[in-house]
Amino acid sequence: MCYSRRRSPWLFHMNGGSCNGCDIELIASLTPRYDAEQLGVRLEGSPRHADILCITGPVTHNAVNAIKTVYGQVCGPKAVVAIGSYPATTNVFIDSRTLDGPLNLHLPVDVFVPGCPPRPDAIIQGVAKAAAILAERAAKKLPANPVVMPLVGPPCNGACCAPTNKETTEVQS
Repeated sequence: MCYSRRRSPWLFHMNGGSCNGCDIELIASLTPRYDAEQLGVRLEGSPRHADILCITGPVTHNAVNAIKTVYGQVCGPKAVVAIGSYPATTNVFIDSRTLDGPLNLHLPVDVFVPGCPPRPDAIIQGVAKAAAILAERAAKKLPANPVVMPLVGPPCNGACCAPTNKETTEVQS
């Protein structure tokens, strides 16, 4: 079972109120050009069949309850991937009255994929890391800290990265 979870993660994609830039890049990572399906990654239509929950966009007041409901419907063990800089930091909308803060205030996020929008190969790398975390959870070897994936492509000088602290580790490729 652990081998299967690592080799064929099924994703459920949810938009928390984004501009759809990250959504387009997530779907682009499944196209033949980047071909995440050769790694066994499959986009599922139901959260009850998924292993990994991919969330894009800042968390709006309207989306909080829906995100928590969908998270509860994903069977355990499960992993959460925050795609883009908005679910990690709310980016330029940090003081907006319509947002309910970053995603990690509401759900335990396992992998942050920074970028606005992140490149498809960075999304694939983040999903692969989440699949490894999921396999460790299934084997009862739980990781302690969330992971921030490095940017793939030109550097952003820290403007689009997830918040880092002592508890967050960076993965180098």
